[in-house]
Order: sequence, then structure tokens, then C-alpha cells
Amino acid sequence: MSGVPPDPAALLRELTEFGTRVAGLMPALHAASNAPIGTTPRERVWQNGKVSLYRYGALARPAGVAPLLICFALVNRPYVLDLQPDRSLIRALLERGLDVYLIDWGSPDNTDRDTGLDHYINRYLDGAVRHVLESQAIESLNLLGVCQGGAFALCYTALQPARVRNLITMVTPVDFRTPENLLSKWVQGVDAGLLTANGNVQGSYLNSIYLALMPFRLMQQKYVALASQSRSSAQLENFMRMERWIFDSPDVAAAAFREFIEQFYQQNRLVRGGLEIGGHAVDLRQITQPVLNIYAERDHIVPPSASVPLRSLVASRDYETLAVDVGHIGMYVSSKAQAIVPAKIYGWLLERAGPQ
Repeated sequence: MSGVPPDPAALLRELTEFGTRVAGLMPALHAASNAPIGTTPRERVWQNGKVSLYRYGALARPAGVAPLLICFALVNRPYVLDLQPDRSLIRALLERGLDVYLIDWGSPDNTDRDTGLDHYINRYLDGAVRHVLESQAIESLNLLGVCQGGAFALCYTALQPARVRNLITMVTPVDFRTPENLLSKWVQGVDAGLLTANGNVQGSYLNSIYLALMPFRLMQQKYVALASQSRSSAQLENFMRMERWIFDSPDVAAAAFREFIEQFYQQNRLVRGGLEIGGHAVDLRQITQPVLNIYAERDHIVPPSASVPLRSLVASRDYETLAVDVGHIGMYVSSKAQAIVPAKIYGWLLERAGPQ
């Protein structure tokens, strides 16, 4: 430290200039906020209550691989996987000839407050799987679970192994009590019963928790960077698409939230054992099919230490990992992930394709 006190007048000038730049951006940001998202053509092929299953239109010659069903988290909208044409995991997979389905959990309201993990895994996820299998007259499909959806995919595969041909987990928590897990540290002190006593948990509340884990990086740094440099209209649209997704968090059904917090985070039953879904024991050793575990090396939501232990918990002899040098959200939309992840998923599935 130099010991020289800051010049109040200079600091005021800098703040004033920064405020002027931000104010000047507002009209362009407002216009960019209407940028289209999720533009890849798709069709709803199955529905149960508020839960929908979508099948995406083919963009290339079929690759000869079993259909891929994507299971996303309850706490965010899945359209981040198809944010825009050049930042779309789904489009990149379609362009390689994969047949892609996606579960959209919808928007729970208070009539869904008693909807628990049994409904989401054994009714909704299983219903979507059964639709794909029956409509295509096949016995098993490929399953990709993302974040919390990866934990759901692990549970489902352990309970219904014959219906899953190959399993891919992406930024998926498995060990929920590792020292680097900032979210887990917060969750350990949460009274989930009290938090859900009056009904569903608001998405805006959960979003504030995620942002508070790294407030400077997630709430200040990006806005300073935005205002500090000139941006094209396309760059502003990219920025606003991400902002819309970040703050478009659905509410979470009270029962599902409570069960997930208590059994996964606080009791860590996926690792320690004793997890039951709908009265059925979940034993990850029942997973013997090929597994590809993709994790982000700079993930603050699901640190690598939370994902890596999966190898020792499943009975798969064909097990691979892919570590990508990105953060949690970067796994979905960064140019680095876009250049690596879709090609890896496609090639890995193609190597394991067999008679359908």
C-alpha cells in the first residue's frame, strides 16, 4: 500500500463517468432483451400435468445411435441448452445426427406443493422414458442428466437399469458434502421443513442464494465489464439472453425441495447409502452400463470434488470422465465447452452404438 489517500474528486469523476456509460447502454440493452431464445424447432410429444417432453427436429442424417433424452434440473429452465444457434448444446448434437429429446418440468404452482421426488423420478422421468421407448420400439435409450437432473438420472438408472443404454452426467453433484462445496455449506444450516411450511420455494429466492455464493463475480464484475467496453448489438443480445435465463428461475415444489435438501445435501445418502425414492432403495452399484461423467474444473455450484467420486460408486467397467476448464454456466454456453462437449458426447455414444 502506498499510503496515499484516494482523491475524492477523482473518485467522484470516475463514478460519474461509469454511471453515464451505464445509462447510455440502457436503450440498447432494452432492445437486446427481446432477442429470441430456444429457436431450434421442436415438438411436444408427451405431457403429464405441467411436465412436457419435447423432441427436436432432425438437422442431419441420423447417426445410428439410440435416442438421447436430456434431464435438466428443477431449479432452472432448460432452454440454456439451446440459448442461441451458436451457443446451443442441443443444436450441436442435432447437427451430428443425434435424435434429441428434452424434459421440461414446467412451472409448479401451489397445487404441486406435495409433489415429491417419487413423482419426478418414478412418474415423470419414467413416463418420458417409456414414451420414447414405446414410440421408437426400442428397449433402451441414452440418458443425459444435467446438474440436479444428473442426480435424478443416476437414481433412475439405478432403479431402471434395463431402460438406459448409456448414461452421461454433466456438472452433476454426487458427493454433497465436500469442503469446496459453497452451496452445501449454506444448505447444512437450512431447516427445509420450516422453509417449505407455507408451500413451494420461490425461484427468485433460490436465485438470490446462487448469486450470493460469489457476489462480486456474478453480480458486479460482469456489469462493470459490460459498461467498460463498447459492445455490438449481437454481444448485447448474448448478454441479455444470459440475464433472462439467470433470473428466470421457476418455483420448486415444496416436497421435492425438502426431500432433495434433506436426503441429498444434508444426509448425503447418494454416497453414504440409505436413499429411497418412492419406497425403492437407490443403489448406484446397480449402474453397470457405460458412464461418461463431464464436469467443470472451475465450477462453484458443483465443484469437481462433488462429481469425481461417481467412479467409485457405480459398477460400470466402461467409465470415462471429461474435465472442461470452465465454470458451471460456462459448461452450457461458453465457446470452449461448445468446441469440446458436443463432439465428445457424439463420439462417445457412437463408439457404444449397437443394435436398437
